[in-house]
Amino acid sequence: MSTIDALAERLGNYLDDQKVNQVRRAYFYAEQAHEGQYRRSGERYISHPLAVANILAQLNLDHQSLMAAMLHDVIEDTGIPKDALTEQFGAPVAELVDGVSKLTQIEFRSRAEAQAENFQKMTLAMARDIRVILVKLADRLHNMRTLGPLNPEKRRRIATETLDIYAPIAHRLGMHSLCVELEDLGFAAMYPMRSQYIAKAVRKLRGDHHEIINEIRAGLEAKLEERGLPGRILGREKHLNSIYNKMKFKHKSFGEIMDVYAFRIVTESVDDCYRILGAVHSLYKPLPGRFKDYIAMPKANGYQSLHTTLFGKHVNIEIQIRTEEMESVANHGIAAHWMYKHDSEVGEVNQQRVDRWLEGLMEMRERADDSLEFIEHVKVDLFPDEIYVFTPKGRIMELPRGATPVDFAYAIHTDIGNACVACRVDRQLASLSQPLQSGQTVEVITAPGARPSPVWLNYVVTGKARSSIRHFLKTQQRRESVDLGRQLLSRSLNSLGSRLDEIGDARVQRVLAHNQVASFDRLLADIGMGNRMAYIVARQLAPDTGQDSDAAPALEETRAGQTMTIAGSEGSVIQFADCCQPIPGDPIVGRMSSGSGMVIHSERCESVRHLDADSPQLVYLSWAKDITDDFSVELRVETARKRGLIAELANTVTLAEANLEGINVDEYDAHHSVVIMTLHVRGRTQLARIMRRIRNLRTVKSVTRVRR
Repeated sequence: MSTIDALAERLGNYLDDQKVNQVRRAYFYAEQAHEGQYRRSGERYISHPLAVANILAQLNLDHQSLMAAMLHDVIEDTGIPKDALTEQFGAPVAELVDGVSKLTQIEFRSRAEAQAENFQKMTLAMARDIRVILVKLADRLHNMRTLGPLNPEKRRRIATETLDIYAPIAHRLGMHSLCVELEDLGFAAMYPMRSQYIAKAVRKLRGDHHEIINEIRAGLEAKLEERGLPGRILGREKHLNSIYNKMKFKHKSFGEIMDVYAFRIVTESVDDCYRILGAVHSLYKPLPGRFKDYIAMPKANGYQSLHTTLFGKHVNIEIQIRTEEMESVANHGIAAHWMYKHDSEVGEVNQQRVDRWLEGLMEMRERADDSLEFIEHVKVDLFPDEIYVFTPKGRIMELPRGATPVDFAYAIHTDIGNACVACRVDRQLASLSQPLQSGQTVEVITAPGARPSPVWLNYVVTGKARSSIRHFLKTQQRRESVDLGRQLLSRSLNSLGSRLDEIGDARVQRVLAHNQVASFDRLLADIGMGNRMAYIVARQLAPDTGQDSDAAPALEETRAGQTMTIAGSEGSVIQFADCCQPIPGDPIVGRMSSGSGMVIHSERCESVRHLDADSPQLVYLSWAKDITDDFSVELRVETARKRGLIAELANTVTLAEANLEGINVDEYDAHHSVVIMTLHVRGRTQLARIMRRIRNLRTVKSVTRVRR
C-alpha cells in the first residue's frame, strides 16, 4: 500500500469518498509538479507535502486544508500560477495555497522592522482564513522534525523563528500538542547538548520513580471505581523546553521540578469532572490556593479543565480533570472546530474566541503607526498569563496579569476606554492605575468629552489599550498641530500683506512640491510642530515676495500684527514652560521648538530674553478673556518658626479659593523657615490676592513668586 493510500484510508474515517478523491487528485498533481525535486535528505520532495497532510489529518481537518497541504509549495517551487490551481481545484483551495506560499516567503531573521512587517502579513493571512496558519504550522512542524541535514546556522535560524513566532501562535490557538512538539524540537536544535542532558536525566528519574507513579495511579483508579465514576487516568510528561525554562527563569533545580507527579483524568461530562474532584480530594489533602477552575472560566485560547494540587505519599501530585471534548480542545485548539463542528458547540465556541483575537489584532494593526509598534502590542497577546474579572452584569473578561481598569475599559470597547474617567472595583471607587485581581467586579465610569491621558501609557499592559491610546493622542496632536500651523501661517501672511484664503491652488501645489510634502495639512502640521518656520512658508506662498526666499520678516512688522490669543487649554502642541510657569496676566511669548510645537514663556524668562524681538522663533501672544483653567505656580514664603504653621498657610490658600498642590519646608536655623508652596491659580489677580493674605500673617516675613 502506497503512502497516499494509507492517508486516504485514514481520511475515510471522517470524510466522504468524493472529498477523499479530491485530496488524492491534489496529491497526484503535486507529485507531477515536483517531479525531479529532492529534499536535502535525498527523499523525493513530494514526501514533505504528504507528511504535512498527514499531520493535518490527525487533527481531522477538512479536505480543502488537506488539498492545500499537498499543493502548498507548488506556486513557489514549480512556477505553476495561482490561476491554474483555481481552474483545477477551485478558488478556496487556490487562496489557501497562495496564503501559505506568502507565509513561506517570510524571513523572520531579517532586521526588526522587516520582521514586524512580515508579522503583519501573517496577521492578514490568518484573518482571511485561519486554515492558512494551520497548514503553515503543520509545514513548520515537519520541517522541524527533519532539520538534521541542514547546516548548524540554518538549523538555529529556523529554531529561533519557531520558538519566537510559530510556537506562541500555536499556543494562542490552543494547539497544545503541536506547540509542545515545536518547542521541544526548537530547544533541541538551539541547545542540542542541554536537550540531551535533560532528556537523559528525565529517563533516569522516570525509572527511579516507576513504583510510586504506579502506586498513585492505582489509588486514583480504585477511588474512581469505588465512587462509580467513569474516567481514564493518564500520566503527564514533563517537556524538555518547559523544564529548561523553569530552571533558567524560575531558578528551580531539576529535582524540584521533577518532584511533582502529574496526572490527567479524562471523563464523560462536566458533572463527572466536579464529582471526580471531590473524590481525589477525599483521597489526598488538597494544597490551599492551588485549585483553578478553568471550566467555569476558560483560558483565552479556549482551554478548559479543573486543576488541583494534592499532597500524598510525601510528594505533590498535580491533577487535571476534563471531559473528552475538553481534552481534544486542549490538545488541538482551533482544530477541534473541525473535529466537533457537526455534533458539539465546543468547536464553535473556540472558533469565536480565535475570531475575537484576530479582530483585535486587525484593529491594532490599523491603529499602529508602524509595524514595530504593532508587533510590540501583539507580544503581550501571544504570551498571556490571564486574570478573570467581571462586568457589573456578570460577563467574564479575560485580561493579562497586571491589567488595570483602563485595560478593562478598552477590552469592552475602544469608545469606553477613550471616555473613561474613573472606576469602581467591587463597588468601591479605585485608582485607574491599580492592577486588577481575578474575581473582581469592575465598573467603568465615563464622561462625555473625556479623553485618554498620556499618563495611561505608563501602566496599561494590553496591546489594544496601548495602541488605542497612542492612536487617539497622535490623532489629537496632529489635529492640534494643523490648527496651530494654520494660525502661525495666517499671522505671517498677514504681516506680508496677504491672506491664506487668497492663495491660489496652483501656488499651493508648487510650494508643496518645493517642500516635498504630500498635503497642505501635512505642511501645516510641520509648522505647528516647529519643524518648519511659518515665515519661510509664508514668503514662499505670498505672491510678491519671491517664492524661495529665506530672508527674515521685515523689522517694521508690528508686534500687534503678530499677536495670537492663548486660552490656556490648547492641548499637546502648546505647552507652558516649567522654567517660568507663566499664568494669565503675565506678558508672554511663544517659542517654537522642533518636534514639540510651541512652548509658552514669560517675556522676562531667561530662556527667551537673549532672542531678538524679531526672531522667527518667537510668537507674540496675549491671554484670552474668561480663562477658567488652573495654572501651576510656586511661592517662596519666609517665616518665623511656629507650631501649626503649615495648617495656617494651607487654610489661607483654601480661603482664597485656590488649590494647594504641594508644600515643602526647608528649615535653615532654629527660628526661621523657608516654605515652598505649589498652587493652582486662575491668574495673576487671584495670585496677588493669595500673596496679600499670606503676607498679612503675623509670622510671615516675605512672600515671593519662584521663577526658575
